[in-house]
Amino acid sequence: MKKTLQEIAAFVGGRVEGDATIVIQGLDNIEGAGASDLTFAVEPHIEAAKKCQAAAVMLPESVTGFPKPAIYVDEPRAAFAKLLELFTPKLNFPQGVSDEAHIGQNVKIGADVTIMPFVVVDDNAVIGDRVTLYPHTYIGQYAEVGDDTVIYSNATVREHCLVGKRCVIHSSAVIGSDGFGFTTKDGVHTKVPQVGNVILEDDVEIGAHDGIDRAAMGSTVIGKGTKIDNLVHIGHNCKIGPNCLIVAQTGISGSTTVGHNVTFGGQVGTVGHIEIGANSVYAARSGIIGNMPEGVFCAGFPVQPHTDWLRMQAAMKHLPEMLKKMKKMEKQLAKYEKK
Repeated sequence: MKKTLQEIAAFVGGRVEGDATIVIQGLDNIEGAGASDLTFAVEPHIEAAKKCQAAAVMLPESVTGFPKPAIYVDEPRAAFAKLLELFTPKLNFPQGVSDEAHIGQNVKIGADVTIMPFVVVDDNAVIGDRVTLYPHTYIGQYAEVGDDTVIYSNATVREHCLVGKRCVIHSSAVIGSDGFGFTTKDGVHTKVPQVGNVILEDDVEIGAHDGIDRAAMGSTVIGKGTKIDNLVHIGHNCKIGPNCLIVAQTGISGSTTVGHNVTFGGQVGTVGHIEIGANSVYAARSGIIGNMPEGVFCAGFPVQPHTDWLRMQAAMKHLPEMLKKMKKMEKQLAKYEKK
């Protein structure tokens, strides 16, 4: 792929400063970009971009006096993401159902699907239009997969689960694994049947090796537009609101309700049966042990306002010195007490 700076600027709705006829042959980050590449930069990386080897840099409109040819846009990250799709060759697979796939009885398959070898679509499942199923995926009985969804190799959508339109499910994810429910009597654990399902609403992305447990009864729901990173566990009967971001190794315990636009950093953990308010951010390794209001930025265990947590972390650095002083004071007080 070769495009001039002017052609790229027109594609992303930006403007060029410098030589608009420069030909761009690739895209890369600031460190890796070469003499024929375009990169992008936002604060705090503008200074580093001035010294990079790239032919040109995509920048926010607020930057002035930049020494290299540049394309100026309102949102460099979003514009560069659009370019990545343009410069990356699309993967092509033959449409249709492979002869080496297993299709059960009473299965409904939409138009223009791609179902690759060794896929199993079990009885009474429904596959929408333009769905792509990579090798070794399993679609369970009575499960439904919506239009334009892509499911990568070794992923599982178990029985009765519903996957919306334009979803992406990465390799080895399990949609509808049994919820962790047991009764205990005389030290013996007896499994409680998990007879509900999972609903992934439209435009959801599920990372590799995620486990989304089915409800004991009813549905575990992942809201429209929510994006989930790799190695995340969502417990049974959780209700995750629209447009949430859930980063790797987070665990959300059963029957937790999460509002819209909530961000969980890596390794966040929650107890179950709580409500977490919308429009909130929880820093990595936060431990959420109770109901939380809307619009907060929290960190730590137990979770607390982020500014309080920062002050606490700063204070903890002084604890060894404070301990020495305290021991010294105790010795001095002991001398006075003897007198």
